[in-house]
Amino acid sequence: MANIVFNTALGYLKRYAEQVGTGNAALIIVPLETSGLEADSVLRDKDDLAAVLSGTTNEQTTMGRKTVTACTVTVDDTNDRLALDIADQTWTAATGNAISKLLICYDADTTSGTDSTIVPLTLHDFSITPDGSDVSATISDFFRATSAA
Repeated sequence: MANIVFNTALGYLKRYAEQVGTGNAALIIVPLETSGLEADSVLRDKDDLAAVLSGTTNEQTTMGRKTVTACTVTVDDTNDRLALDIADQTWTAATGNAISKLLICYDADTTSGTDSTIVPLTLHDFSITPDGSDVSATISDFFRATSAA
């Protein structure tokens, strides 16, 4: 589950998730390098991917971004919550700089979008130093919201 939800995404996650896989909409997973990584309190105020990467936070480009075109939206009436889930992600023969976070974003149009139109949704702790082996991330319920009682 997410360590933080970006302020710009609060209240929109279900809508974004339901659009994934329709038209050219997708989730984008961006590995963030350990070196220069800004604090969660700074990152959560960024409104688009370009802003996330405009400070000292660096994308780990050797591993590369993942595009996810399927997201499961589960409304759990028994537990009064909503869960969003995506398949586990694997980077084959991963190399490059160490990473500490995975950023999940929403891209409404993967054919013409730019980093300034990609919305950051959630940020997850994920510390690895790529060594040429495959790297898998299990991302169960990357977001879960519970109604207040």
